Amino acid sequence: MLEPAQPSLNPGDLNHEELFPIREVSRLTGINPVTLRAWERRYGLIQPTRTESGHRLYSHADIEEVRTILGWIERGVAVSKVGKVLARSQSLKPQSEPAPIQASVGDYRQWQLQLRQAVRAFDSQRLEQVYGQVFSSYPLVVAFQDIILPVWQELRSTKEAFGHFSEWLFLDGFLRGRVLQRLQLSAQQQEVRVVLAAIPGHCRELELLVTALLLGSSEISVTVLGLGQPVEELGLVCERMMPHALVLFSNHPPAQDLPKRLARLALTVECPVLLAGEAADLAQDSLIGSQVACLGSEGRLMRRRLQQYLAGHLDS
Repeated sequence: MLEPAQPSLNPGDLNHEELFPIREVSRLTGINPVTLRAWERRYGLIQPTRTESGHRLYSHADIEEVRTILGWIERGVAVSKVGKVLARSQSLKPQSEPAPIQASVGDYRQWQLQLRQAVRAFDSQRLEQVYGQVFSSYPLVVAFQDIILPVWQELRSTKEAFGHFSEWLFLDGFLRGRVLQRLQLSAQQQEVRVVLAAIPGHCRELELLVTALLLGSSEISVTVLGLGQPVEELGLVCERMMPHALVLFSNHPPAQDLPKRLARLALTVECPVLLAGEAADLAQDSLIGSQVACLGSEGRLMRRRLQQYLAGHLDS
């Protein structure tokens, strides 16, 4: 199969952006060069630039794309379908809000580098300092979604390498503690109450806790149920808590029976049922016409959709 035409790169262009050869990308991501080339040629998932001599060079964005692809494959999505997943995720990102300016990307990487250095040294005091500085410089959604969680996900995806699992555990424990503190501080008597529960086995605790932070606001309080909460007992929980909405969270590809399971659940609760996380992006088409609404997986989009949905539901 002929390889797709790639943009060629003049030597002078190398000064504009840091680019990496395929061997370095393989080292950073754990994906061997043969697989990287197959993802490019066979599936069109990555489009590196080329030097005049034909050598592939990958940008930071390309490397993040490789990690995203790996994450979907680890969740059970076939590599032949990852392209559609990525395209859908891009199309679901909010269009009304400006994307982060390109000039900020370098700043994000500098903060990520400082986080990695603190984690690598297992220096909790330094990690606390960097964490605080990030939140004093950026809104919550940017701090988590664009700076902190990418480092957490990178360590998680490469934890087979010696020492990375210990580093990931160190960072994960630190972040879970700080996010729980933020949730406790933000717990007020808001008029609108939402219950957030994970589909068992479909996410890590940190992902669920951060989602609660991103969904909450001065008008909406979010109560997080513990991991392992049985879906079949959510009707009982909602009967006693009487929330205005139940949000289910999943970062796994939805099983074929998920729409039916959610439809059955919606019949057992008095409040609306919504789906958030990466599963919401994938299951959106199959849930059209059902009683279950999808919030998506991007932080700003999830909060805005939740607010719009609750406003419409409470007014009706």
